Amino acid sequence: MMRRSIQTTLRATLMASVGAVLAAILPLEAAAQDSAPMRIAVEGAFPPFNYLDANNKLQGFDIDIANALCETGKFECKFIIEKWDDMIPDLVGKKYDAIISSMSMSLERRQKVAFTEKYYTSPSVFIVRKDSAISDVSPAALHDKNLGVTSSTAQESYANHLYPDMKKTVFRSSPELYKGLADGSVDIILEDKLAIYDWIANTKAGSCCEFKGPDLADVTYFGEGAGIAVRLDDGERLSRLNAALKAIKEDGTYDMINAKYFPFSIQ
Repeated sequence: MMRRSIQTTLRATLMASVGAVLAAILPLEAAAQDSAPMRIAVEGAFPPFNYLDANNKLQGFDIDIANALCETGKFECKFIIEKWDDMIPDLVGKKYDAIISSMSMSLERRQKVAFTEKYYTSPSVFIVRKDSAISDVSPAALHDKNLGVTSSTAQESYANHLYPDMKKTVFRSSPELYKGLADGSVDIILEDKLAIYDWIANTKAGSCCEFKGPDLADVTYFGEGAGIAVRLDDGERLSRLNAALKAIKEDGTYDMINAKYFPFSIQ
């Protein structure tokens, strides 16, 4: 009887010790997870929103917004440069935790990822060379033209569905798209208006070209603006990012970043 009591006591003491150790470890693991850097994917080839400067350092509107959100939301952040086509698959695959790279919140993308509230709005638009005879941008008028778009963008999807009979040249990046228009490789391009605004307004190369036709804002293809993408099951991060976004809009930080890149509001 005494031996059984001793064994029972020893077993209880051991279980209590294990419980104490687990109680100590679990909060540390949770803290480690909370302190892990938020990995942010950016393309790095979409000026003035995100690009690499002469020193190979990330710059642009998206980068400044991301840094402001990280500071306000108390995130430790790490940028990862990623190919545009791979962004959503690799976000879902947990290679990183968020995409802050001027991603339009299309209905198709919302099936795969969750988005914050929009952090800017920009229509899409056709652009031609100033010496072009193109005046009408309807599908019928452009049926024999070569249209340039950037790979895996809302503009490519829009063109494929609404301009199915046009010849299309798909470029890997926006700078390559602009060069293709300037050197005559394509007759007309379809691009995000804010993205190409700086090229047209402030560069010698861009002075060749001009906007043509109305702004395009079909939510089916272009969504309701650009948002920050996270995984569908990452609700806590989504809430924290939305709270930080609201804070930088209310305290004037967003307006200062906006004014650094554009002489008009893009909210």
